Amino acid sequence: MKKFLVTAFLFTAAVAAFAQGAPAAAAPGIFEGKFLAHIALAIAAAGCGMAQGKAVVAACEGIARNPQAAGNIRTTMIIGLALIEALVIYVLVAAFAVK
Repeated sequence: MKKFLVTAFLFTAAVAAFAQGAPAAAAPGIFEGKFLAHIALAIAAAGCGMAQGKAVVAACEGIARNPQAAGNIRTTMIIGLALIEALVIYVLVAAFAVK
């Protein structure tokens, strides 16, 4: 529960920071679409890494508990990892599409 509250607080702080207008002394264009697209890509990549780590840990634990099902678990894990990675690729394409 503590991790959820900390994550919710940080998300709220980030939204509040990006919702404000650009300061007068800031470089022109720093708060435009490209900057936010790159931030989104960084967040997606971090989430992807955490999700893939959890998937591999769960697969290893499953194989350790039931070695006879190693082939099925491995196949399912690889398909899941590919789908997780596809989400980051979608964000990368969106980041390139922002002009």
